[in-house]
Amino acid sequence: MMRSSRRLRAALAGLALGLIAVPAVAEQTAPADPLVVVLDRARLVRIPDHVATVVVGNPLIADVSVQAGGILVITGKGYGITNLIALDRGGKVLMSEAVQVQGPPDAVVVYRGVRRESYSCTPECDRRITLGDTPEFFNETITQTGIRNQRAQTGTAGGTPAR
Repeated sequence: MMRSSRRLRAALAGLALGLIAVPAVAEQTAPADPLVVVLDRARLVRIPDHVATVVVGNPLIADVSVQAGGILVITGKGYGITNLIALDRGGKVLMSEAVQVQGPPDAVVVYRGVRRESYSCTPECDRRITLGDTPEFFNETITQTGIRNQRAQTGTAGGTPAR
């Protein structure tokens, strides 16, 4: 009985020391502010030398592309926060960052009952498709944009070839 009591006291003392040490460790490893990327925009970030692998926690939130010269292009794909980890060939972590994707600063959202429409208002308000828009508004806008882009590429306006 005496032996188990000593073990219990030693275990509790070790636990108390561990709990006291935790705040000091947490302060040292506190995460920095996340890299903020605007939805549908890209941000350039310099990565450390010798990066062999880049991992994105959730590619539905952000996408990355490694470019020559140690440049990483981060593109906002969906709202939220994810993480980015850069590893060397041996698997050593060279960089670990949180990436937060936010909505554009010029966005104006209009609610018509449960219907939602997004507009870009710089300086005039024009339709903009954004995640969360009502499907009818989203699909109509994307269809119009696709037709416009197709006509611009083919040089036609309203079905008449450009001369």
